[in-house]
Amino acid sequence: MPSTSEGKCDEEGRDMTEGREVLVMVAPNGARLSKADVPTLPFTPDELAAEAAACLRAGAAAMHLHVRDGEGRHSLDPAHYRAAMNAIEAATNGEMLIQATTEAAGRYEWREQIAAVRALKPPAISIALRELLPEEAEADEERRAEVAAFFRWLHEERLAPQLICYAPEEVGRVITLHENGFIPWPRPFFLFVLGKKPGEGSGGDADSASMVERLQAFVNAFRPLAGQGSWMVCAFGPHQLEVLERAVMMGGHVRVGFENGRDIAPGTPAVTNAGLVAALAQRLRESGLAPMPPTRARVLFGRITRP
Repeated sequence: MPSTSEGKCDEEGRDMTEGREVLVMVAPNGARLSKADVPTLPFTPDELAAEAAACLRAGAAAMHLHVRDGEGRHSLDPAHYRAAMNAIEAATNGEMLIQATTEAAGRYEWREQIAAVRALKPPAISIALRELLPEEAEADEERRAEVAAFFRWLHEERLAPQLICYAPEEVGRVITLHENGFIPWPRPFFLFVLGKKPGEGSGGDADSASMVERLQAFVNAFRPLAGQGSWMVCAFGPHQLEVLERAVMMGGHVRVGFENGRDIAPGTPAVTNAGLVAALAQRLRESGLAPMPPTRARVLFGRITRP
């Protein structure tokens, strides 16, 4: 079966391959939620390892990983990451692809984010360009040079970055930076974010129709890279699964989990992340699609970072 990166796309950038495989990534905790919000939220290495194993069985091939310090706060400390990653790898026999976040979450500045990745060297990472190099910092030659050097290092080390875009306009900026060589890996992989994170104001409960409309704007912005890159969606709020199901029919991959929302359907919360993954995997199968196995997910990520 062909991978999504090689699939036949229409003019909107949608993958039109019948029976294609969809990468399901689980985001089990995030930077802001606590056990007061979700009692079964996994924090510790053992909790994350158990959740990873359950999500792998349910159909997830990758995990978007946040770790916490001893006080339960969001952390980019490589020691905390290594403890969690070692536990996850042991529990999943090394099958689950682990993506480390670089999210600042109000605690870290851009040089600290870069330093954390350099120290950890995770197999995959997520990066928000607006945190490392916001548009207003484009004229800062020193910062621009440091971020460019970091991106070259990622490419040389063959790590797998995913670029987070919070607005369709950011996609165009990434494409421009890719065209001029500032982003050196040949096949950019995007994460399109719909809705709002907890604590960022209204938007998390946006209706599914408005979220799908916004997704279409993202896909339109991605069009110049159709066949030369990949995209994934996460959707905050109770309509998470409904929006993700629409996203896969538009040609995307999907990220699901408690970081983005608990509901299998509005008003019907899942007890565990694995429950959300299983419900999404079932929707994929009912639509004639298949959750991508870990071996194929690694190939997809590998093709993003290797010519």
